[in-house]
Amino acid sequence: MNRKAKILYHGKEVGLLEEVEEGYAFLYRKEYLESPHFGAISKTLPLQEKPFISNILFPFFDGLIPEGWLLSFAERNWKLNGRDRMGLLLHCCQDCIGAVSVMPYE
Repeated sequence: MNRKAKILYHGKEVGLLEEVEEGYAFLYRKEYLESPHFGAISKTLPLQEKPFISNILFPFFDGLIPEGWLLSFAERNWKLNGRDRMGLLLHCCQDCIGAVSVMPYE
C-alpha cells in the first residue's frame, strides 16, 4: 500500500509525503521552493530539492498525530490502528492546530 499525503503550510500545498519501500519520503514541491514567501515547515525538514527519506514516520509529522483521549477516540470511532502512523496522520491531521495540515493525495 503506497499511501500519499499533500502537506499544506498556511493553506498552501508545499510538498508530498508518501510511503515508500524504505519507509517514508517527503519532497517539497518545486513551486514552493521557488517561492520567496515561506520557509521550511520544520527545522528538521529544511528546504531542499532532494527528497527526505526515513524508515520511520518523520518525527515532525508524527508529532501532529493526537495523543491521549483524542487518539483513543479516533482509534475507536474510525477503527484505526494506533501503530499505523500514516493512517492516523491521514485521518486525524486534516485540520490541525497550527500552520501545517495533511490532506489525502487523490
